[in-house]
Amino acid sequence: MLKKYIYIFLISMVPLIELRGAVPVSQVMGLPIVPSFIVCIIANMLPVPIIYLFARKVLIWGADKPIIGRFFSFCLEKGEKGGKKLQAKAGRGLFVALLLFVGIPLPGTGAWTGTLAASILDMDFKSTVVAVMLGVLLAGMIMMLVSLAGVSIFL
Repeated sequence: MLKKYIYIFLISMVPLIELRGAVPVSQVMGLPIVPSFIVCIIANMLPVPIIYLFARKVLIWGADKPIIGRFFSFCLEKGEKGGKKLQAKAGRGLFVALLLFVGIPLPGTGAWTGTLAASILDMDFKSTVVAVMLGVLLAGMIMMLVSLAGVSIFL
């Protein structure tokens, strides 16, 4: 049982997959929904402070390096594009826009991209973490409902 929780914990920390992939996996594995949800939330939020404080600097540093440059440039462009799109739509409501950007489980949105975008937009740390946390909770609830509905179809 512990192996399964470790597995969904690690899935929740993977960029682009995050808890959006881990919550359905937990249900396929037959894990109880509430403990799985909590594990996925914690794991998805763990990288957020590190991303906010260091990702932008690391991506800028590595963008021109031979082996990692293309990937780092891609990540930086993705964050900048997400940040500009977020700011254009939000204007002064950047907090709510970030929350919804992270919370609506679509490809390319999530805690990693949202935090990187907030970092690029120079949002303050506290607002970023709170907005991302609320967004992760929203995405988790949506995925939990979708997963429960999907699992019940097959039972």
